[in-house]
Amino acid sequence: MKRKRMLTIPMIAGVLTFVGSWAIAAQDKYTVKVPNGLSFSEFRGYEAWPLVSISQDGPLISATLANPLMIKAYQAGVPANGKPFPDGAKLAKIHWNPKKMETFPAATVPGTQHDMDFMVKDSKRFADSGGWGYAVFDYDTASDTFKPGTLAGKPPQGNDAKCGFACHTMVKTRDYVFTDYAHR
Repeated sequence: MKRKRMLTIPMIAGVLTFVGSWAIAAQDKYTVKVPNGLSFSEFRGYEAWPLVSISQDGPLISATLANPLMIKAYQAGVPANGKPFPDGAKLAKIHWNPKKMETFPAATVPGTQHDMDFMVKDSKRFADSGGWGYAVFDYDTASDTFKPGTLAGKPPQGNDAKCGFACHTMVKTRDYVFTDYAHR
């Protein structure tokens, strides 16, 4: 009896060690950073930001969220009024692979997450990219982790805060922002 208990204790300790190391190994998304660029932590709390708009970008569906400063600027008429967004304005765009809703198959809803895009206005820090810093973080469903976008991605992403600048130059007159604040 005493011998069984002595074997059980190391087995339980081994299982707890394994489970504990697995939990520690789970990624804290707020530690991920684009080399020479933005970090996920600069957008902490984005999950609760108000919705700006939804869209379909190729096969992906997305929701664009904005921090309160950006929402206030949108409500004041930026960018349609020709004014720039203020420093500190932030956007987060979540992309999902679409799927049919199980309970209402006519509807298409978000399926697995695909990636995250971030933008922040900081005219001093990002003076050479229109005042905006950009980041793309690809999502891996199997490991439930994020990693910075790369040149192998679609679209290709450089490893710095200017990764989105080339695309956004086509909306320079809108302070480099594509997304309109959707009517409510």
